[in-house]
Amino acid sequence: MPERFSYELKATDGKARTGVISTPRGEIRTPAFMPVGTAGTVKAMLPESVRATGADILLGNTYHLMLRPTAERIDRLGGLHRFMNWNRPILTDSGGFQVMSLAELRKLTERGVTFRSHIDGSRHEITPERSMEIQRLLGSDIVMAFDECPALPADRKRIEDSMRLSMRWASRSKEAFGDRPGHALFGIQQGGLEQDLREESAKALRDIGFDGYAVGGLAVGEGQEAMFGVLDFAPDMLPADKPRYLMGVGKPDDIVGAVARGIDMMDCVLPSRSGRTGQAWTRHGVVNIKNARHADDPRPLDEHCTCPACTGYSRAYLHHVFRAGEMISGMLLTWHNLHYYQELMQGMRDAIAAGRFAEFERDFHAQRAEGDIAPL
Repeated sequence: MPERFSYELKATDGKARTGVISTPRGEIRTPAFMPVGTAGTVKAMLPESVRATGADILLGNTYHLMLRPTAERIDRLGGLHRFMNWNRPILTDSGGFQVMSLAELRKLTERGVTFRSHIDGSRHEITPERSMEIQRLLGSDIVMAFDECPALPADRKRIEDSMRLSMRWASRSKEAFGDRPGHALFGIQQGGLEQDLREESAKALRDIGFDGYAVGGLAVGEGQEAMFGVLDFAPDMLPADKPRYLMGVGKPDDIVGAVARGIDMMDCVLPSRSGRTGQAWTRHGVVNIKNARHADDPRPLDEHCTCPACTGYSRAYLHHVFRAGEMISGMLLTWHNLHYYQELMQGMRDAIAAGRFAEFERDFHAQRAEGDIAPL
C-alpha cells in the first residue's frame, strides 16, 4: 500500500470523472459514495456487511464522537478504525455543520464556536485547531477543514461574511494539520448560490493548497435545481488533479446529476435512515414497504438485486417485520439501500470508463420513470 495520499484520474466522459484515491488503508474508487457512520457505526449494519455492499470508505462525525465517547477515549483505545472494526479509509467531517444544526446556545466568533451539547447541555468549544486535534485523535484518513455553513436561504451579506470566515479558518486548519504523511486534508468551498463568492472561495482554497476540495453549503434546503445550478460551475473552479467532494448528498438522482457535473465523492445518511423508516431505494424509484399493497406479495423488492433482502425475503415478509417493529426490518432494508447505492456508483464508474455516461444517465432516468412493479 502507498505511504502517501494520492489521486489518479483514470477517465473522463463529458464532465464526469472516474479515478482512484490511494491511501495507506486502501484504495477508494471514484465516483465514491460514503455511507455515514455517525457515532462509530453505520446504523443497523456490521462493518463487514457495509464492506460487502461495495463501500471503500466510511464517514465519521467529529461532533458526535467528540461528545460521546470523546476523541481522547477513542485515541486511548487505538483510534476510530480499531474502535469500530473498520480497517479501510475513514473521512471525518470537521464538526462545523453539526454545531450549526444540532448544538444549543451556540456562539460564533473569529476564534471558533462555543456551544452546549444537545446530549447533556455541557459546554464545548470547537476552533479550527481543536477540530484538527479531534480528527487527529480519531485517526481519520481524510480530515475536513473547519468551516461555517449557513442554512439557505440567507442574504448575500451573511453568506459573504460566513464564506470569508471559513476561508480564514481553512488557513488555520491547514497550519494546525501540519505534516501528516498518509493523511489528507480537504478544504471546503463556500459561497451559497453566488458564483462570484464561490470563485473567491475557490481561489482562497487553491492558494492555501489542499489534498482535496469539497463543495460545501449545498443540500441545506435550496432544492435540486438550485444545487445543480451551482454544480454547473463550482467543481470547475477546483483543481482537476484533486478529488472533489460534494458534502451531504443525497438522493440517487442528486448523485447521478452531481457526477455528471464533475463530482467524485458524496456522503448521505439517506440510505440508512430510509431503511429504518421502511423506505427502499430501487432502480424503479422508492418503495414504501409499510404500504398494505405489499402484505401478500411473494415477490422480492427488486428481482435483479443480489442483496440479502432481495435474494432471501419477500415483500410480504419485509412488510410484516416493519409493521411488527422487528429489528431485522431496518437491517435488511438498510443493507438493500446501501447495496443499491454502491451498485449505482459501480455502474457510473463503468459507464465513464467506457465513454457511455450519457447513455447510462438516460437509462437511469427512464427506469425510474417506469415506477415500481404493479401490485398483484
